[in-house]
Amino acid sequence: MSDFEKTPEVGGIAADRLRSIIERIERLEEERKGLANDIKDIYAEAKSAGFDVPVVRRIISARKKEPSEIEEQETLFDIYRRALGM
Repeated sequence: MSDFEKTPEVGGIAADRLRSIIERIERLEEERKGLANDIKDIYAEAKSAGFDVPVVRRIISARKKEPSEIEEQETLFDIYRRALGM
């Protein structure tokens, strides 16, 4: 059996390969949905433990950045606050 017979083409598209790609994406999307729900539950746990969730989110965001980027953003934040008289 040739490769052509193993992977029928429809309109120049390898149907089996396309189906495989789509099914893998669908599985990952489902996993991502489950992970998003898990993360939501952990934020709810943080809130019930008395933590300020927006601050927790800000810390998580900051941990993904370089220290120099964090410093620059905090400096701008302070400048903007002072400009607004806060």
